Order: sequence, then structure tokens, then C-alpha cells
Amino acid sequence: MKRRIILLITALIISINVNAQLDRSIQPKGGPTPKIKLEKPQEFKLKNGIKVLVVENHKLPRVAYSLSIDNRPIIEGEKAGVTSLLGSILGNGTTTISKDEFNEEIDFLGASLNIGFSGGFASTLTRNNERVVELMADAVINPLLSEEEFNKEKDKLIEGLKAEKKSLDAIAGRVGGALSYGKNHAYGEFITEETLNNITFEDVLEYHKKYFKPNNSYLVVIGDVNYKEIKSMISDKFGAWKKGKSHTDPIPMLTPNVSLTEIDFIDLPTATQSSISVTNNVDLKMNDEDYHAALITNNILGGGGEGYLFKNLREDKGYTYGAYSSLGSSRYGVSRFTAGAKVRNVVTDSAVVEIIKEINRIKTENVDAELLKNAKAKYVGNFIRRIENPQVGAKYAVDIKLNDLPKDFYETYLEKINAVSAEDVKRVANRYFNYPNGTRIIVVGKGSDVAANLTENVGWPVTYFDHYANSIAKPVFNKAIPEGLTASEVMNSYINAIGGRDLLESVSSLVQKADVTIPAPFKPQATIKQMVPNKYSMKMEASMNGQTMKLGGMSFDGETGYNEGPQGRNTLDEKVINDLKAVKGIFPELYYSEDEIELISINSIDFKDVYKVKVTEGEKVSYKYYSIDSGLLLSEDKEDDNNNITSTNYGDYRDVNGIKFPFYIDIPSQKLELNITEILINEELKDSDF
Repeated sequence: MKRRIILLITALIISINVNAQLDRSIQPKGGPTPKIKLEKPQEFKLKNGIKVLVVENHKLPRVAYSLSIDNRPIIEGEKAGVTSLLGSILGNGTTTISKDEFNEEIDFLGASLNIGFSGGFASTLTRNNERVVELMADAVINPLLSEEEFNKEKDKLIEGLKAEKKSLDAIAGRVGGALSYGKNHAYGEFITEETLNNITFEDVLEYHKKYFKPNNSYLVVIGDVNYKEIKSMISDKFGAWKKGKSHTDPIPMLTPNVSLTEIDFIDLPTATQSSISVTNNVDLKMNDEDYHAALITNNILGGGGEGYLFKNLREDKGYTYGAYSSLGSSRYGVSRFTAGAKVRNVVTDSAVVEIIKEINRIKTENVDAELLKNAKAKYVGNFIRRIENPQVGAKYAVDIKLNDLPKDFYETYLEKINAVSAEDVKRVANRYFNYPNGTRIIVVGKGSDVAANLTENVGWPVTYFDHYANSIAKPVFNKAIPEGLTASEVMNSYINAIGGRDLLESVSSLVQKADVTIPAPFKPQATIKQMVPNKYSMKMEASMNGQTMKLGGMSFDGETGYNEGPQGRNTLDEKVINDLKAVKGIFPELYYSEDEIELISINSIDFKDVYKVKVTEGEKVSYKYYSIDSGLLLSEDKEDDNNNITSTNYGDYRDVNGIKFPFYIDIPSQKLELNITEILINEELKDSDF
């Protein structure tokens, strides 16, 4: 005990003395810029053309392999997606080892191995090195390309496209690339369900034969190896990879920018926020004199939390969670500058103005010396951390070859970063950030809330495109409501469309079973039960390895209720209980009073006209969108206490005992989909079900 007390006292005295010697009000001075020393790779070339770079590093008993197949960007055209499909079925076993056995052995060895269309990567402990090289070579030379795996991956891609149909990010990415480069450009084309359906298994085999060759490949080996031994091993294992006929696609060309700044608007009626991208094409290569200055310039404008965009749009204005920019480079001189953010609908026009303001600022004002210093320090720190990763080291070795860089490019990298001046930043910004000339301002958002303000308050011409970058006429976002039409009549049309008031009022209970799609490695099933007037329960479970796992749910018996999850059961809070008590029946449209509903406008969803009806229930406000043609409910927006909106989309209506129900329900903001598998009407339910 005495010894322990003495140790504690000693530690306390040392702490006091240290603190007494430090003035914590003074920021410590930074040390000198560290010297970057990248080992020069030893090189050899196999007869089949594959070029091998070896870097011996004996600090840890590990080895990493990085294979790069140097194909030019490919225009896939009407078969867009063929390289994605090929990449997804590579690495799934070999002609000598089944997929399961292959993966099990990799796991047993404690290694990792991934093969794709552009190459592959493997890492292993030194003691398992020879076997992992053997497996990697086998996967590269003798891949198991089966039609069964092809069909599975094709179905996955198609399902993924369906899930992204109303995704703000997916639409913005697809249209942004297509407008910037052109839909027939290697960087501008995109995958659709139609192009995927054009692809056959024979197409995948043909692409593999045509592009997956050693002729133009690099293999980088970094780690605990002996050069002579690894040279012999690589020659033995990869030497069997047969050389093919050389084939190169055309070099991609830089697409000209628009002559005058324009706003390109894409309507997404279900969007609860807008995606803004201020962009222009740039010709920037890694071996250009401006390259390092361009990195720092972009970092100052929108590289992170210290950037102009972030501080303005998030910290000052509170428009968004984050605002960033990127300035790309490529060996072909074909890339883009982009500055943007995702913002609330109501501030879309203001956010565009502020992004432009910050681009103008970096082009016209000298950057603050302290900010420039901090931007360099941050970049230096990130660079030093990156080079500790063997995959990054392998990439750097290949970069030097492919981009025609000086051999000391990365060793002098930090010196060139630290040499960037305020004048360099202004000069580079003026060269690569095109505004006010040749800039596209691409906005994806809810046209009925956003388009008018963009036209009136931003000041540039607005052109309109659909979700696949096709030019369209300006949509009519808010059409005039027919004189005398009321919200009650819209509700009655909906009630009649799904079965009629008498039939709906006869429903006393409802059970719905659904397959649920969520961001998780498994697909849960949900069972939803309702009983008039307001009893409700939802249970979710999933099957894994032949066993059923309960994921949780919610129950409300009309008076009280609970949430249930892996951590246990919690009573619903008072506000949720009051909201649930206010629910009227299974079909709420039957019970709305005229005071609770208001016909707001005629909008468009998926280019179909809909009635927008505002519903006020106590303090809760929601907006429902009913098809003018069919009368069916297509979408619903609900506001929470923070004025955030959650959209729910409904589709695939089917008849069940004379009543139409949506069999597809989508909540994009939560990446949640329900595909209804069964609906039971007027089943006998018990109190214990709730």
C-alpha cells in the first residue's frame, strides 16, 4: 500500500513540475517538414509484358501486392455496365478452386485478395506469401466466370438502379457527368436498366479476353520479401498469363465548357433538399507545374471544415451539414472542378449565390497568410499518414510510371506543397475555376419549391433536363387549381379510387407482411398489424444462417406503447403516444374534416400531375400528393419538430378483396423500402398483438 501511495505522489509531483514548465497559452512551434523517403523499386519485366516493381521493406512480416491493368477509359455505349459486371464476377474462385473453397482458404490464411476489372490487391503475412501469390495468380489467369454468377450480379445491379431511381445523389451524379462530358463520353455515359439488359454473358467473356491482359499491366510488390526470391516466384506464378493482342481505346478528349454560365435544373418532386454543383471541365495533369498549387487552392476553397465554403454555408448561414469542392486531375487532362452542397429547399437560390461568392473571393482576394499556412500543414499531415498504407505506396509507384512523373516526385512533394504562395492560389483559382464564364450550375431539387426562386433571384438562364440528362421543356411546377375544386373532393376521389367509402369503413383490422430493404447485409421481414380505431404494431425479424433473429419493433394498444430493439424495450414518449392517439382509423382520409385539409396546388411527380393537399392534425403538418389521373396517393411529406421533411413514396397498387393497396413503399431519406408480400383484411386480432 505504501509503495502504491509513493508512486501516486511521485506521478503527481512530476505532473506539477511539467505543467509549471509549460505555458499552454502559447501554441507549440511546428517542427521541420519531414523528409519523405520512398524506397526506389527494383524492376523486372516478364516475357508476357507484365512489369513488376519490388520494394523491400522488412519492418513487419507482411507483403502487399497491387496489380494495375492500364486500360484507357472505355466507351461501353449501349452495353454500359459490362465492365462493372465483369469486375463483380472476377475473384469468385478459379477454374481449379470453387468460390467457397477459394474464399475459405483466403480467410484461413488471414490474407485479403480482391480482383476487379482494373486489377487487384492482395496482402498476407510473410509465412503465407507463396500460397497467396499462387492464389492471386490463379484468380487472375484462370478466373471462374460462370453464367450463374453473371446473372446474380446483373440482377443486383438492376435492383440497385431501381433503389436509386429517386435518389438525389444518384441523379445528381449521373446527370452531372453526362452534362459535363456528354453522354457518349467515357466519363459521361451511365448505366441504365436498358443497357444492362443489352449485356449477355458472352459480352462479359469477350471484354475479359479483350482487356484483361498482362501486356499493359503493372504488379507492385511491397513488403518483407527478397528481390531474387520474389522475382523467381512471380516469374513462375504469373509467367503463365498469356500475352494477348494489344488493343487501346481512343484517348478521351476534354469536352468544351459552355460559353456562358447557365443553371441546369433537374426536377425531383420527392426531394426534401437540393443538390447544388457548380462545375466546369479542366485540363490538369499531375506533371503540370500548377498541380501542387491546385491541391492547396482547392483545399482552401472547399477541402474540409476550414474551407471557405464550409465556413460560409454551414457555420455562418446554417444552410447545410457540409459544403465542399474538388479539383480533379488525370493523365489525359480530362477532369472537372466542382463546388457544391446539399441544402434545404427554401435556401437553394441563396446557397447558389454564396457558393459563387466564395469562388469569386478566392479568385480576387489574397488568401490570409495564417489560413494558407494551416492548409499546407493539414495537407502535409494527411500525406504523411497516407504513405504508411502499402496500397498507397503501390499506387504512388505506378503513378510515376503512368503519369510520366519525375522519379523524385513524391520525395519532393511536401517541398512543393510548402512553396505554394498566396499569389499561386489566386493565379490557379483564376485558371481552373471558370466562373463567371463557362460554368454549369447543376441543381437537382423539388421544382415546385425551388425553380421560381432560382429564376428570379440568381440571374442566369435556366435550362431543364430529365433524370437521364435529356433536355426538356420547362415543366409547369404549379398549375392553376380548377375553380371550385376542394380538398374534400380530392379525398373523395382517392377513397373511390381505392374501393369506396362503404368498403373501407368495413375494414376493422389489417395485417401486412413485407420484405424490407435497408442499409444492412441482410433483408428483414416486417409484419404490420392495425386495428380500429388506432391500435398498431410493427415487428421486424431476419433469417440468418437458418435461424430467425428478432430485430425489434413498436406496439401501441390505443393508450400506451413501447419500442423494442436489441438493447431492450422502452416506453414510447408522451409526444409519440399523443400522436398515435390522434390517428383515426386505418384509412385516415375517411375522417379528415374540412378544417384539417387544404388544396394547395397542382404539382408534378415523375412528370405526372398531382394534387398537393396540406393536412393539419393538431400540431402535425403533412403534404399528400394524389394523382389527378388515377386518384391514388403517390407521395407524402411529413414535417418533424425541426422542420425537416421525410418523404414517403407509394406505388404498385394492387387489388385485395376489392381494395387497392400500395405494394411498394419507399422512404428515400432513410434508404428504406418495403415490398409488401401479403395483405390480410379483417383477420381476428387479439389485445396481445399490440
